[in-house]
Amino acid sequence: MRKIALLLLILITNTVVAQNKEQLQTKVRQSVAELKEFIAIPNDALDHADINRNLTWLTQKFNARGFNSTILPTSGESLFFAALPMEDNKPTILFYMHFDGQSVDPSKWDQPNPYEVVLKSKKNDTWETLPIDTLNANLNYDFRLFGRSTSDDKGPIVMLLNTIDLLQQNKVDIPFNVKVILDSEEEKGSKPLPKAVKEYSELLQSDFLIINDGPVHITEKPTIVYGCRGITTLTLTTYGPIKPQHSGHYGNYAPNPGFQLAEVLASMKDHEGKVTIDGYYDGITFDENTLNVLKSVPDDFDVINNNLAIKSPEKVGSFYQEALQYPSLNVRGLHSGWVGKKARTIVPESATAEIDIRLVPETDGTHLKNLVKKHIEKQGFYITDEEPDKKTRMAHNKVILVKEGSVTDAFRTNLDNPYGNFLVKTLTNTFSQNPVQIRTMGGTVPIAPFINQLKIPAFIVPMVNPDNNQHSPNENIKIGQIAYGIQVFYSILSNPM
Repeated sequence: MRKIALLLLILITNTVVAQNKEQLQTKVRQSVAELKEFIAIPNDALDHADINRNLTWLTQKFNARGFNSTILPTSGESLFFAALPMEDNKPTILFYMHFDGQSVDPSKWDQPNPYEVVLKSKKNDTWETLPIDTLNANLNYDFRLFGRSTSDDKGPIVMLLNTIDLLQQNKVDIPFNVKVILDSEEEKGSKPLPKAVKEYSELLQSDFLIINDGPVHITEKPTIVYGCRGITTLTLTTYGPIKPQHSGHYGNYAPNPGFQLAEVLASMKDHEGKVTIDGYYDGITFDENTLNVLKSVPDDFDVINNNLAIKSPEKVGSFYQEALQYPSLNVRGLHSGWVGKKARTIVPESATAEIDIRLVPETDGTHLKNLVKKHIEKQGFYITDEEPDKKTRMAHNKVILVKEGSVTDAFRTNLDNPYGNFLVKTLTNTFSQNPVQIRTMGGTVPIAPFINQLKIPAFIVPMVNPDNNQHSPNENIKIGQIAYGIQVFYSILSNPM
């Protein structure tokens, strides 16, 4: 009898597994069809009409799943909000994603229309186009869908919608209240977001926030990110003669703004890449547990260095994850005179450097910009915040124009937060492996307004493949990542705390 009972248990278990696998594959195919439809609506963050057409699509799709949805006007483009019917006795999850996308240059894509999804498979390091209905017979998880915003960030939105379908199909009582906020200006910096979150704070109130943006770790293992760096910018311009001058006549006489700019930039870092500005790294310390978490991330430094084609990295931190815990100081662009075939034998009239500063929670963006300006003054420069006139230029030996960009704050949730522990446990049980836990990711997601205003912890649970080409031509999503995302959403929304 025991053998018969055991055989029946194995048979039932295998049947359930097969049914779950079949269900998942069905939802993946349906997700592909829905994503194809969604991508076909252009979503350039700079185009108001694009955003409105996407809002209409989202309203229809979320309402069809039983959500109550609304469009939230802001000082810029509107936000999209949706919520399933609320129950007072349940904790509330707020999901954040964005539906706007980077602009496209179709000439750079390996397909006629970046807004028309193309299915491809890789053979001998070459991507070959396949009919989209190939997936009906062969749901190969290594195939990819190419198109703008397939991964950043329409893919995860479609994964959530199809997960809700599956939960309803299986009559699962979701142990959470579910709210969704979809950003329409993430690719423009989400400038209206802080004011909007404050205005709609009662509607958005939740127990914790999950952000589904960005790629999983390069190992493609389940990933949880506890924070991200913020960002601010500076534009520095130095000045030489008021007009470009013949370098034969005035070289050695007219000050060269390129050398002046190079001098001030070089003074900001030492030969190992560490910022030399007084106080720049103040307040940053790590306890043993934090260091252990940072070291547990399975980064392969040989692979990273090979991909970057560098012999050795800068020495801000002793390894990659530690480096991300410090604020950066990056020259993102330089300009002076002409180069290449257009180069001219002149002393330029000005030289400009574009600077970005990635922030961590211990560092205030405005404070760091003030430290940079104080450092520049120590190098003998007169700082102005407007284009200097002739009188100003003649009154000072070295003049520099400093323009400041806005500040997007960093955020970081404690590694021992109970909602974070729930996510770790859920992903571990779902995929039978410990997820990669990243204390701070390098990029910036505009989440700080939610944390500051709503006073809730936030976690990034990325869904898409690490080589998805987000923001670039040939953006794509792996079919297997769609399956992964549905499994992640399903596990989170079917398991109680």
